[in-house]
Amino acid sequence: MSKNNRKSVWRRALTPATEPSRPTAADAEPSAPETEPPSIVQAALYRDGVRVSSPATLADTYRELRDQPSGMAWIGLARPTESELLSLAAEFDLHPLSIEDAMEAHQRPKLERYGETLFVVLRAARYLDAPEEVDFGELHVFVGPDFVITVRHGAAPDLSAVRRRMEESPELLKLGPEAVLYAILDAVVDGYAPVVAGVQNDVDEIETEVFRGDPEVSRRIYELSREMVEFQRSTRPLVGMLHGLMAGFAKYGTDEELQRYLRDVADHVTHTSERVDGFRQALTDILTVNATLVTQQQNAEMRALAEAGFEQNEEIKKISAWAAILFAPTLVGTIYGMNFENMPELDWSFGYPFAVGLMGLVCVSLYVIFKRRDWL
Repeated sequence: MSKNNRKSVWRRALTPATEPSRPTAADAEPSAPETEPPSIVQAALYRDGVRVSSPATLADTYRELRDQPSGMAWIGLARPTESELLSLAAEFDLHPLSIEDAMEAHQRPKLERYGETLFVVLRAARYLDAPEEVDFGELHVFVGPDFVITVRHGAAPDLSAVRRRMEESPELLKLGPEAVLYAILDAVVDGYAPVVAGVQNDVDEIETEVFRGDPEVSRRIYELSREMVEFQRSTRPLVGMLHGLMAGFAKYGTDEELQRYLRDVADHVTHTSERVDGFRQALTDILTVNATLVTQQQNAEMRALAEAGFEQNEEIKKISAWAAILFAPTLVGTIYGMNFENMPELDWSFGYPFAVGLMGLVCVSLYVIFKRRDWL
């Protein structure tokens, strides 16, 4: 097959169709439903890029693969049981450490080679519009000389589309397990694009909310920052993984077109990783700005409270001063209003003018004192 023809094959196989045909129940690998899915999502045997069998059980898959020496098995599992993984390990001689990782899940992306088997851990992601959050899934891929085993933990990624596109391009599928691995890598990396777009929209909304003074924005910034940390852990190791695969091109005789494809995937991963780093920095800056705005608002509120308290104190001073001034004549009048017989001033002809003058003198004195102290 010519290089140009092969290139067109890659383009058809790795570019999702605008209106993909609806797969039947027999030949499509369904995405994870809301309820617990069956462990064996799809198992198929291929020969020369064409599906020749769809075994219903792992045992049937083993038997039919032995009967097809030049065939390739592609087994898709979702949350498999321990017994199923041990059965796969026994049949395909999978390393115990890789099986342990597949059982436990919650692994970081990595690439390891055990003999002729390649073990790849990928972290897929999808953006959920309703809650405006990122959902992460985990995918383990075992790639051997004549088999590909995918173990999925989570709803993402949807490998049915990958299988369907590969089956629609038998020239590509004929290249073997490596072509399937690289197609899976491309699907996982392409799945990051909607997540990046959704996060960019969230960051724009958060910036608007910060300057509107939304009290809940700090919590949203924190939650999105945590998602970006997880997203960064999913994308950053992929850069090194893909460079490791590219380093083995010559040693393992990787097809030339597969090499080009892998380099393209590496470019996309690098771009996504840089965007995620940018999101983390942007969220850090937004959090700093929000903290500054919150501090300024708190200072303004404290200043307003202080001013209100000062005004209240001034009013209290005035009230207290007038109360003291009014209290002086009241005190004098009260004293001379008592009905005692032995009060010399009562029989004094100047008693009344003296009392009134005393009241006025005390009031004027207090007024002058309070006025000088700016209480009035």
